Amino acid sequence: MSGPGQTRAARRRDFWKRFHQTKALYLFIIPGILFYAIFKYYPIYGSQIAFRDYSPYLGFWNSEWVGLANFQRFFSSPDFLKIIQNTLVINLTALVIGFPFPILLALMLNQVTNQRFKKTVQTITYAPYFISTVVMVGMLYTMLSPYSGVINVIIKKLGGEAVFFMGNKSMYVPIYVLSGVWQTSGWSAVVYIAALSGVSEELHEAATVDGAGRLRRIWHIDLPGITPTIVTMLILTAGQMLSIGFEKSNLMQNAINIDVAEVISTYTYKRGLINGDFSYASAVELFQSAINFGILVAVNKLSQKLNETSLW
Repeated sequence: MSGPGQTRAARRRDFWKRFHQTKALYLFIIPGILFYAIFKYYPIYGSQIAFRDYSPYLGFWNSEWVGLANFQRFFSSPDFLKIIQNTLVINLTALVIGFPFPILLALMLNQVTNQRFKKTVQTITYAPYFISTVVMVGMLYTMLSPYSGVINVIIKKLGGEAVFFMGNKSMYVPIYVLSGVWQTSGWSAVVYIAALSGVSEELHEAATVDGAGRLRRIWHIDLPGITPTIVTMLILTAGQMLSIGFEKSNLMQNAINIDVAEVISTYTYKRGLINGDFSYASAVELFQSAINFGILVAVNKLSQKLNETSLW
């Protein structure tokens, strides 16, 4: 036997030979495959309720098919523009303020020569990441309390009047974003610190010999060295532009700031689980996922054209 058939047979034998030699590695990835299959891909089957008038008693297939009616309800709803605007404002503010901070932190830590001090700062900065969202929001309410919060105590000591931060609409977004920067920047910086470790020391030595100062070396060596990592993280962040974590948003909401605090995740929770309008909530979530996917593809394509860095 010769020709393409023999080539395919040889490739098949080579594959099974390699598989037998590395079967232990394949066993390690089985739990990950099962996790994504059960909790990520199988639930996609339920997305059809966004196109039905879903009833838990009738099930997926027996519920009435209504097509795009749920999407039309959402687009014509008076809540549509409000929750889209709130979600975008929070995410864009977090992108402008929060995205550069881990990069700056990593660049500064990379310049520290005292390893003990460097490790101490790293531990202090990424420790808040492990604080639960419930505890973190509780800390915010305690510190920002108009009666006994440490911030207002300082304001009163300086002769000012107490401020009800959590009831001030204009303060909601800054509090949300800055608390997120405090909680996640240290952990996010780990990615950039790892990327900086791959930057050649020979480039720094050559630049030092040529008389380049620390800032010039950071600008011309370190930043270009981690640009692919920065672009990759930016693409991933852009792909979540219409997504905001439910727990923190829900815990920080109150009757006063609800106009600026209501986002897609809390809106679908109230409409779907509390009001029982499962199809409508699913349609909103599906719309959110579609827009996020479109933004991800667009930003990835733009990045590929501008600096030849992309996810695929």
